[in-house]
Parts: sequence; structure tokens; C-alpha cells
Amino acid sequence: MGTITFATHDGNLHKVDIIDGKSLMQLATDNAVPGIDGDCGGVCACGTCHVMLESQWQNKIGARSAEEDQMLSMTPERQPTSRLACQIKVSAALNGMTVHLPEFQM
Repeated sequence: MGTITFATHDGNLHKVDIIDGKSLMQLATDNAVPGIDGDCGGVCACGTCHVMLESQWQNKIGARSAEEDQMLSMTPERQPTSRLACQIKVSAALNGMTVHLPEFQM
């Protein structure tokens, strides 16, 4: 089905296999990607799965919800392409995507 690469703040790359229907957060935690905590279990209530996407992927994943935007507003490292990994469902359409992790999670 393909792969997604998680790039940590220090430049380490972690390539994981896509599992259709899982969230980016689930893929990261299932594969022990450092830097994704997912403390709330993926219900958009903590902000510990903050990621930054490359702009070309924005149209494939859709817009942030108001709830996600509110959680991200508390993140000091927020960027225009910031998202919560728990809110992004994975599919084959995301094959080849690189997800960048901030230095710190909230």
C-alpha cells in the first residue's frame, strides 16, 4: 500500500507502512516513532501528536476542524501546515508523504 516517513526534529527518519483507515498518530505509536505521544488516545484533546505537513499534502487530507484548530492554538511551535496526527486518516493517497515532528510536544 505504501509508506509514510516521520522526520524527527533532529533529522532522524522513520519510515512506516501505510495501514488504510488508521490515523497518523496510530501509525506512529504502533511503530514506536519517537516524538508522537498521543496522550489522549486520539480524541483531539491533548495536542501531543502535533506534526507539520508539507504543503502539497494539504488538499489530500482536508481542513482542520474548529476543535483541532483550538488545540493547535496552544502549541508554541505551530506552523501554517500544523495538524494533529490523530485527526488525519491514512490511505494509499498519502503514499510518499513526509511528516515533520516538532522539537517538543505540549
